Amino acid sequence: MGNEFWNPPCWDGYRPFLKHFGGEAFPDTKWLNDLLPPDAESGGSKPLRFVPAGDIPGVDYERHIYETGEVSTRAGNWHDLFNALVWCRLPRMKAALNALHYGQLDSKSKGRRGPLRDALTLLDESGAVMLTRDRDMLDALTERDWPRAFQGHRDAWKAGVRVVVCGHGLLEKFLQPYKSITAHALLCQVECPASGEIGKYPLETADAALARLLLEGALQTGPENLSPLPLMGIPGWWPAGAQDRAFYDDPSVFRAPRQGFMPAPIHGI
Repeated sequence: MGNEFWNPPCWDGYRPFLKHFGGEAFPDTKWLNDLLPPDAESGGSKPLRFVPAGDIPGVDYERHIYETGEVSTRAGNWHDLFNALVWCRLPRMKAALNALHYGQLDSKSKGRRGPLRDALTLLDESGAVMLTRDRDMLDALTERDWPRAFQGHRDAWKAGVRVVVCGHGLLEKFLQPYKSITAHALLCQVECPASGEIGKYPLETADAALARLLLEGALQTGPENLSPLPLMGIPGWWPAGAQDRAFYDDPSVFRAPRQGFMPAPIHGI
């Protein structure tokens, strides 16, 4: 893939990594380990490193990461590559997810993971974090008032919102984007000097705040703490045509809320 492939906004934050190996061999674990922040740790405070999956076959994935810091990574696999890049970009948040998974490993009942692990898995695989000061936009999203959220706030998305994709499964979907790609989003109202400066809000600060939020129980009651976010509805994200009224008038993507649904919470960070 040429470097231009990574230009769409869905790759924001990952573009420097992805452009680095354009046209070269698929990254190996050594290349990935060189990208890790030096203080990256597992949820169990073990120094993090990516290890070829063939070197540690059959391990209990989350337990092994927590107890050893070794992240099993398959060679030539996009899913595992994107997982590694999320670790490189959001190490504290990923460590919090690992710690919470580990804390639930011995509490399984009749083969079920339970609501917390279901929510953790959704955020880890299909998650995004939305950061903005704009409370009305966040309210519109939780209420699934899509015209108000995307069209009424169209200009605000450009400068007043930061969407951090943290789901490595979502990143894999962007390789062949389609209109109905939807994230399970953690909605966060951010305190910063001005909405126009949200792009300058340090990712390291957000990473630490999100880790605290998770460890303090933001997902404790289950997936209902995450809000659906149709990512291709974000102004500028859809690569295949105009985002006009007809685009948004598509109930298969921009679904009306079911009767009696409860909006997901909005978190302050």
